[in-house]
Amino acid sequence: MEPQESDYVRYNFEYEHKLRTAFIGAGGHSFRNVYPTFQYAPIDLVAVCDLDADRSAAFARQFGATVSYTDHREMLNRETLDVVFIVTSYDAEGRPQATQLALDALEAGCHVWMEKPTAASVAEVDQLMVTSRRTGRFVMTGLKKTFFPSIVKAREIIESEEFGRPASMYIRYPQAIPPLEQRGDLRNVQGLLDHIYHPGSIIIELMGKIESFSYEWESVTGGSVTSLKFTSGAVGTLHMPGLRNSVSPLERLEVVGEHASVIVENGVKVTYYRPAERPAYGRSASYLVDNDVAPLYWEPEFSLGQLYNKNIFYLGYVPEVLHFCESVLTKCPPEKGTLEQAREIAKLFEGYCTTEPGVRAYINHPAAVN
Repeated sequence: MEPQESDYVRYNFEYEHKLRTAFIGAGGHSFRNVYPTFQYAPIDLVAVCDLDADRSAAFARQFGATVSYTDHREMLNRETLDVVFIVTSYDAEGRPQATQLALDALEAGCHVWMEKPTAASVAEVDQLMVTSRRTGRFVMTGLKKTFFPSIVKAREIIESEEFGRPASMYIRYPQAIPPLEQRGDLRNVQGLLDHIYHPGSIIIELMGKIESFSYEWESVTGGSVTSLKFTSGAVGTLHMPGLRNSVSPLERLEVVGEHASVIVENGVKVTYYRPAERPAYGRSASYLVDNDVAPLYWEPEFSLGQLYNKNIFYLGYVPEVLHFCESVLTKCPPEKGTLEQAREIAKLFEGYCTTEPGVRAYINHPAAVN
């Protein structure tokens, strides 16, 4: 079977039209995972901004920007920009710095791609939504896991007719939660705020809005198990073990439908258990089923110098940046990484910060539309 045109990736120098871009943030994460995506996107990096002048200048030299700044407002006033990328840290109170930076960029007439977390509260996401609508500029959050090729494939399978309606799901993501009495201080739940966007984005992408949840919490490692009820009527489990010292694979996902199930392990291995009759109990000599109903399995190879075995591809960084750029160039709002999705994740975060273990919290009305 010949590769599809959509399987091919264009290099930066092959694009005729590019977006004039500024980048706020010069840290290790952006150096490893975000700036390098510009090699494959219609990006003309014009300026870099960071509070550290030396780092700002170093990143500008490294990634081809013509100028560097230490004041983002000065940069927004001086430069003619289409989009701004923001990858920053937290303020002294534990709030994401990116929230206010995104508001400033919107007011300057720029579309915004921002790394998660979008904000520390639903109210702050609402403020971004209002400003985005008023300025006519998009905001996209880097919900990279919804762009994992494995998760994209899982969604394709779940939406197929033979899979049937999604009925239940299980997702594992390691993250400790402090005791409830400590969660009123954002500095104590910075890890949860930073990381809930990962399993949260997958859950919402594949299962839709969460109607309610309750969780049990253990004090040894801060681990938890959460029972989820979706507005669709489906149910799920979010297992967040408080792993501290482990080299085991971190993540696992399973979605069960009316007729089939799909599993994603370690972020890259996909197994689709297609509809099939089990071998007759007590009478079957072989566990092997016919080829036309046998499970399908995908796993990357890492021997060749392929783009798909670079982490910025299989971890979703390049696909999400391309999605953002395409949205801006076509003037169509992004379909993933939206503020609406960020708002649903913010509801879940606020629920964990205010709800006692064993108590069911409702974050959407049962009649809410997915």
